Amino acid sequence: MDFTPSEEQTAAQGLAARIFGDLSTHERLTAAGTGTDAELWKELCAAGLPAAVEDVGLLGLVLILEEQGRTTAQVPLAATCVYGLLAVAAHGTAEQRGRLLPGLRDGTAVATGAFPARDGVHIAEDGALYGAVPWVPWLRDATHVLVADAERGLWIVRTGEPDVTAVPVETTAPWSAGRLVLDGVRGERLGNGQPGAYADVLATARTAFAGLQAGVCAGALARAVHHTVTREQFGRPLSTNQGVLLRAADAHMDTEAIRVTAYEAAWRHDERRACAAQALTAAWWASEAGKRVVHAGQHLHGGTGADLDHPVHRHFLWGRQLDAYLGCGGEVLEELGLLLAHSSQEGAS
Repeated sequence: MDFTPSEEQTAAQGLAARIFGDLSTHERLTAAGTGTDAELWKELCAAGLPAAVEDVGLLGLVLILEEQGRTTAQVPLAATCVYGLLAVAAHGTAEQRGRLLPGLRDGTAVATGAFPARDGVHIAEDGALYGAVPWVPWLRDATHVLVADAERGLWIVRTGEPDVTAVPVETTAPWSAGRLVLDGVRGERLGNGQPGAYADVLATARTAFAGLQAGVCAGALARAVHHTVTREQFGRPLSTNQGVLLRAADAHMDTEAIRVTAYEAAWRHDERRACAAQALTAAWWASEAGKRVVHAGQHLHGGTGADLDHPVHRHFLWGRQLDAYLGCGGEVLEELGLLLAHSSQEGAS
């Protein structure tokens, strides 16, 4: 295994770091509230970052999302790339790729996903979609939603259709989320209904959002380090206390575990190797270690960390949202156990 980024991946990450660092400031995030920073999204699209994901692959996307996570930038980058660009490029028909990808590349179209599959979304005998999804990230910005039905079929639904309703929902993280209601809409099947498409998109999403969590944790830890180095107590910096050092060291190791497992899952995906177990492993670390890190980041700020207006609190909210998105630690661990048991049985037979 070699996770060394290519020249193109390094360039994309560097460009993302510059744009997010310059534009995703505390003042702009405060002004955006729970909505999307539209100007930042335009800047990212003008720089060609969403379009570059097709060239830099899932590992490149993970690197870009790390930079977004460091600043908790409020743009639908992960959702558009995972449920739009990568899903259509990998599983769409030639006609769908030609029609949908240009808008997703330049940002005039925004995609999100109603994932994971739920029993509440079903197909009627006439082929129409019915049901509701409690919350979908970035739904208020989306022009297209990739819907997974109860049978794990994938459907592209336009949010502007009369039989589609998006009700604004406020979640822990300010992701412009909404409740999706489908009342007989005629969805467009993604591709030709190839088996394995749902599993591939879900694994891709879990890997990408694990990369986002790695950035969120790195940003929270960086803020905690800066605070404990500059804040003095009893005449010396807080960072000189052994308890502070140990807590920060544990958080650093947890962050690195999230990062390296996300890298491995993304690299294997790009190399066309089996990556289902690795994606679940990355999701487990993102959930279990992620919440430990953002709690530590807030705790190391002392009373300041309890201030809802402090930047570190935003990392805490994002980390807790990512902890449960696409399955919490216990759920993905159960999936991983079943997958490994099934693989063991197949090997024995």
